[in-house]
Amino acid sequence: MIRILIIEDEIIIGRFIEQQLRNHFTCETRIAVSGAEAQTAMTEMLPHLLLCDIQLEDELSGIDLITDLRRSYAFEVIYITSYQTHSIIQKAAATHPANYLIKPIDETQLFAGVQLVISRLDSENLTGKPLLQPGNLFSQIELRILRLIREKKTTVEIAGTLHLSRYTIKNHRHNICRKLQLADENNALLKWVGQNGHLLK
Repeated sequence: MIRILIIEDEIIIGRFIEQQLRNHFTCETRIAVSGAEAQTAMTEMLPHLLLCDIQLEDELSGIDLITDLRRSYAFEVIYITSYQTHSIIQKAAATHPANYLIKPIDETQLFAGVQLVISRLDSENLTGKPLLQPGNLFSQIELRILRLIREKKTTVEIAGTLHLSRYTIKNHRHNICRKLQLADENNALLKWVGQNGHLLK
């Protein structure tokens, strides 16, 4: 079941969103009205999707909160906000949201925005979990391969850089996918590296 965390400090809006989600989707929901509540919910719930207001009555904005949470958790985010300025949208875009909905939102707008994301979550299953600590999971050669994948290197290019055969690189990629519980294909691994490349120090 998809787990959705609603981060909204106006509880009436939060309840409206929650009711609409429950009406249209098979999902587990929770509302957090502050950054502190969101942090607790992330640990306890491990949501796949966050619907986050940008303007929170808190020390952190919604964008700052999402930036912080992305260091520890894998999830998708949809921003819900009344802000429409280019600067705010650009700042939000830097956190790679799945969607961006402008208040006031109605039932149809919310359904459309969330449905597209949930459809992708069902097929990819890369969210709703803490981020892995690569240093404890991968061998040094696997970490080097992941860093080269992050640089958009192909299997042949990686083999040349590391002075190994491409078959050896393919075997390492297979082992990496197995450790990450990913489908053994390039797109799944490329997406994981795209989302978690900052961990490959």
